[in-house]
Amino acid sequence: MSSPVQTSGQTSGKQTPIALTIAGSDSGGGAGIQADLKTFSALGVFGASVIASLTAQNTLGVQGVFPVPPVFVQQQIQSVLSDLSVGAIKSGMLATADIIAAVAESLSAYPHIPFVLDPVMVATSGDRLLAEDAINTLIEKLIPLASVVTPNLHEAAVLLNEPVATSLEQMQLQGEKIIALGARAVLMKGGHTNSEQATDLLITAAGVSAFSMPRLTTKNTHGTGCTLASAIAAGLAKTLSLHDAVKEAKHYLHNALLHSEKLHIGQGSGPVHHFYSFY
Repeated sequence: MSSPVQTSGQTSGKQTPIALTIAGSDSGGGAGIQADLKTFSALGVFGASVIASLTAQNTLGVQGVFPVPPVFVQQQIQSVLSDLSVGAIKSGMLATADIIAAVAESLSAYPHIPFVLDPVMVATSGDRLLAEDAINTLIEKLIPLASVVTPNLHEAAVLLNEPVATSLEQMQLQGEKIIALGARAVLMKGGHTNSEQATDLLITAAGVSAFSMPRLTTKNTHGTGCTLASAIAAGLAKTLSLHDAVKEAKHYLHNALLHSEKLHIGQGSGPVHHFYSFY
């Protein structure tokens, strides 16, 4: 008689890489939790999720936001981290000061897990996703926990209360100021510049690394920030160095944008093609 097939519990062999996203749900499927989980899967990482807010959202914009009670956000985090061997955590849309404070309190108990902080403030459509009074809480409580913060140029300007950077030199200076707020590293995303190359700067205590890809022209940019931050978290979950995780993530996003024209989703700003390599 053959032995029964094992269907649960720990098995021998290599540990499955796991990443956790703490973010908002995008009902249109192009950004937020949905984009994060697609990115994890595409890069060979098992994805777990904590939903911090719900949105009524599509390619045309955000029609409504419903924040999840902070105590339940914490319950989700504890449920996941008490059971799964999570290799990296990524946060996205957190919506309110109370939710940010709750996430910070929970994550402070897990300083050994790499944490990618995407300071989501505004959707691609221009709709605001972070309450004005939540910015200081983000700066004071969450940035000091971050292994890397991934602001676009507009988000960095809001965090620092400065004009938007227009050059690589200004991007570096602002990145260094965000590190001074307590982050271990900052990836300043240059996607909103006007140069032919889309250049991001990874700034750490050890120095600055530039990651450049040719700029692409497409309307399918919904969820690009979520996708890049999640791809970095996926790399960290696979135990890549931060430099290599950013390099892999930048390459992945470039190709997801390059192949996005194969998708015909919605009437507005469509999503990137998370599963381009499978089609």
